Formats: sequence, structure tokens, C-alpha cells
Amino acid sequence: MARFIRCTALIASILAFAGITSSAKDNVQIRISGRYYSAPATVQMVVAVEPDSQNRTLRVEADGDNMYTSTEMPLAGDREQRLHTIQFKDLSSGEYTLRAQVLSNSDVRSQAEQHIMVTGGPDSEGGW
Repeated sequence: MARFIRCTALIASILAFAGITSSAKDNVQIRISGRYYSAPATVQMVVAVEPDSQNRTLRVEADGDNMYTSTEMPLAGDREQRLHTIQFKDLSSGEYTLRAQVLSNSDVRSQAEQHIMVTGGPDSEGGW
């Protein structure tokens, strides 16, 4: 038991250093490198999902003023890896909500959100 506690504390320290936190009720977190991007933007994020036997799908969305894109990947419950790298390319200018949802067979189990701003590009003032 002592080894488990030390291992859990070490993992929490590593994740805190990486900017990823976890609590018992939140089993999904999003980590991005910034809040402001230039259009057309490529946004890469790391989504941390606590393995759980009920986890079936990870849905990640970029929901913006003028653009929406999403991706889904199957999860193998408690046998799934914890960290997932997701990349959205060619996001046009605007405000976006990045959303990660962990779904079971019947409902959304957990959700995390981050907000970003994509500036510039042909639609902005002074455009190209």
C-alpha cells in the first residue's frame, strides 16, 4: 500500500509539473500550449483521461464563432492509456471553446473546456 501511495504522489507531481491536474470527480483534463494563435491555426492539445471501466469514447471538439470541428476515438475502459494527443489544423480566426468529453455507453461521464482565440487571416481587419 505504501508503494501505491508513493507512486500515486509521484504521478500527481509529474502531472502538476506538466500543468495537468486531476481530482476524483474530474476524469478528463485538457492541456494546451497557449491561448492565442494566428490563423490559419494548428492547435495541438494533450487530453488526460483517467482510465475507468465505463469509459467508451473520447470526443474532442473545437467549437468556434464561424467554424466547428470534432474527432472521436474509442476508449478501452480501464485498460486505456491516460494521455491522448489531438491536433486541429487550419482553424480560422475567431474565439473557440475546446471541449473534451468522456462518454460511457449511455451518457457523458466527464467534460473539460479551454478557451482560445485565433487572430489574423483573410477575414480580419487589415487582412491579407
